[in-house]
Amino acid sequence: MSKQSEAILEEQLVAQLQQLGYKYSPISSEKELIQNLQSQLEKHNNITFSATEFEKVLNILSKGSVFEKAKTLRQKQHIVRDNGDNLYFEFLNTEKWCQNQYQVTNQVSMEGKYKNRYDVTLLINGLPLVQIELKRCGLEMKEAFNQVNRYQRHSFGANSALYQYVQIFIISNGVNTKYYANNRNQSFKQTFFWTDINNKRLTNILNGFTYSFLDPCHISKMICQYIVLNEAYKIPMVLRPYQFYAVEALIERVTNSNKNGYIWHTTGSGKTLTSFKASQILMKMP
Repeated sequence: MSKQSEAILEEQLVAQLQQLGYKYSPISSEKELIQNLQSQLEKHNNITFSATEFEKVLNILSKGSVFEKAKTLRQKQHIVRDNGDNLYFEFLNTEKWCQNQYQVTNQVSMEGKYKNRYDVTLLINGLPLVQIELKRCGLEMKEAFNQVNRYQRHSFGANSALYQYVQIFIISNGVNTKYYANNRNQSFKQTFFWTDINNKRLTNILNGFTYSFLDPCHISKMICQYIVLNEAYKIPMVLRPYQFYAVEALIERVTNSNKNGYIWHTTGSGKTLTSFKASQILMKMP
């Protein structure tokens, strides 16, 4: 009965994501994941890779730690084509983040130390950038958190290791839902609830969270704008909702008025990260 309950939640979530504009793509294996990646990158960049050219792309993707792959994801890429020409392309459009290719899949199996099968994966330009782990109602979310940790140990880094490109993990038992960045060393305390602009928690994954947080443009914005790559600790960090809304308010004030403004933070609430991200975005503005 518990499996059926979790399966129904997964089915409803996939249907809701399709309503938001994600195209459902049945992918069951790593081979199919790689084939889909090639077609999505070709579509996104309006190019066609030969077999040897795409091997070069996979070679770029295979290098580095989770932190280094997070940087690779955001960088413009270059390979030499079979005819000797230079080819420049991207894995992710970070400037116009809504202009990417969005897919949802579920029950992808990966063979590593053990064979694992993941719940729901959001693919952006064919890369698995958001992974959602579900548990049936009544179970603690920490069980989903621990499940993701097992995947990280057992299969995320196996073979092509494309699941090391996940930027945001989401854990939910349906009623409660939290998100966090792909930092293998973090604790359950570093998982966050999402809220609306009035600080009301959107905990139910089907009733509020998905439409707000997993909207294609919003999740892309979180990945492209609101994940900080911490060079000191070599970890990605994602902003909490109040930090996100604070930075958005600063941007709106600068863009649409000539008034001053300030953000009030309590001790230990992340002032440094908020001010860093606000400064980083504002410096890029005309």
